[in-house]
Amino acid sequence: MVRTLLTWGMLVGLLAGLLGFGFAKVSGESQIDRAITFEGQMDRAKGESPGPELVSREVQSGLGLLTGVVVYGTALGGLFSLAFAFAYGRMANASARVTAALLAGSGFLSLVLVPELKYPANPPSIGRPETIGYRTELFFLMILISVFALIFAILIARSFAPRFTTWNAGLLAAAAFVCIIVVAQLVLPEVNEVPDQFPATVLWRFRVVSLGIQVILWSTLGFVFGAVAERVLSEREP
Repeated sequence: MVRTLLTWGMLVGLLAGLLGFGFAKVSGESQIDRAITFEGQMDRAKGESPGPELVSREVQSGLGLLTGVVVYGTALGGLFSLAFAFAYGRMANASARVTAALLAGSGFLSLVLVPELKYPANPPSIGRPETIGYRTELFFLMILISVFALIFAILIARSFAPRFTTWNAGLLAAAAFVCIIVVAQLVLPEVNEVPDQFPATVLWRFRVVSLGIQVILWSTLGFVFGAVAERVLSEREP
């Protein structure tokens, strides 16, 4: 059964990647073009010549973008299906659809939304090359803290549910999660390398599109894979 779920997870992830590519192509590429234009203007203002274009912009916005998003979506779908196979039957007897939806919501919250609230995505032209490693380390540290906070909150909910009812235990778990995240957001250092002259509208729209791609990916996994998994599991039942 796990192999079947893994196959379907990758297929749904492929579909999610195609949907994400369509959204990124329509809504995001124009913002990247504006960011690149800004970078060129800043280089000319400094008297510097633009760096060599190793890959043409046409390839980047077409085949390159398609390959990146589809491969990411397919891999994410495979991992999601394995997580579903582990979680199914362990979440208060929830159905396959509910399990997939909860898993997708939890994954989006802990792996995407919380880290990006602290360290939001920036267009390619923003950020100093020498700080890439440092910024990457901080982003993944925020992910680890977020995942730990989510696991801790789940343990609290399961431990206190028999004593305080499921609703009250859920509120207590949510409060614990929020407290950990707030402390982490305050303690971890800020990173802001956006030039003062960079258009605020372009930056905002790029970040919205970046988050929107993740919403599409995780929503597709949560709802489409949930429906597929429910059918697969029902066919396996005696």
